[in-house]
Amino acid sequence: MSSTGPQALPRPARVERRTTHALPWALDPDVRAGWLSAVTRGNAGVFLDYDGTLTPIADRPEHATLSASNRTRLSRLAASCPVTIVTGRDVAVVRGFVQLDEVGYAGCHGLDIEGPVGSGLRYEAAETVLSTLDDAETDLRHGLSGVPGALVERKRYSVSTHYRLVDAGETAVVEKVVAAVARRYSALRRERGKKVFELRPDVAWDKGSAVAWLVDALSLDTGAAVYIGDDETDEHAFELLCGSGVPIVVEHGDRPTGARYRVRDPGEVNDVLDLLIETLAGC
Repeated sequence: MSSTGPQALPRPARVERRTTHALPWALDPDVRAGWLSAVTRGNAGVFLDYDGTLTPIADRPEHATLSASNRTRLSRLAASCPVTIVTGRDVAVVRGFVQLDEVGYAGCHGLDIEGPVGSGLRYEAAETVLSTLDDAETDLRHGLSGVPGALVERKRYSVSTHYRLVDAGETAVVEKVVAAVARRYSALRRERGKKVFELRPDVAWDKGSAVAWLVDALSLDTGAAVYIGDDETDEHAFELLCGSGVPIVVEHGDRPTGARYRVRDPGEVNDVLDLLIETLAGC
């Protein structure tokens, strides 16, 4: 399916956020009965962030490898419903980690969508900005060359600057350089993640847009759609599913979120996936 395929579905104009500690724990027996029932009432689909959700956060991006047990989980789940990894990483990179042809990948925060092998599902949202990203990457690498621990990671549709390994006294320098580059290229916008700054195309498209597009393209029911993620960039998808669907935030601490349920860490994500596998296999 080409870029002229289905359009993104409209999202709620306003979403009331609660803090994560105020949300029901998704694995509570009474709570899980409710959302599992919702998943079985329509055409279900499961959307998953990668870093911090399927794998623990790693100090270096290339170290966030997927465990063999989780690869098996994803394969079993994909036998019962569409499964898509929705990530800030490039499609090629996360596909290399996951190593499964039967799941879909929405990389670069949903700007680059590839369905399972053989599905024909394909969408790219910002091809015209690729040369601008090339220039921004060059400027970032030059500007941060003297900051120990600063890592510039180029993805197809974004440039990430990781500062997890930067000395605390130098993080302001990193932010200043990234901000200066962002001002230089009006076609890009700056966003913040966990110990990372990202420059990405300034287009009206995000992880929530990608999920909405996929729900339409795959003929899923929003009420039976599950989205699990841990980062601020996942909030766009939580907003999409807040009134109908199963948005689950992965967070041990307390922060505002548009999700409806919570788990504390990737280990509990595995428990959610096991419940989904068991429930959907019986449908």
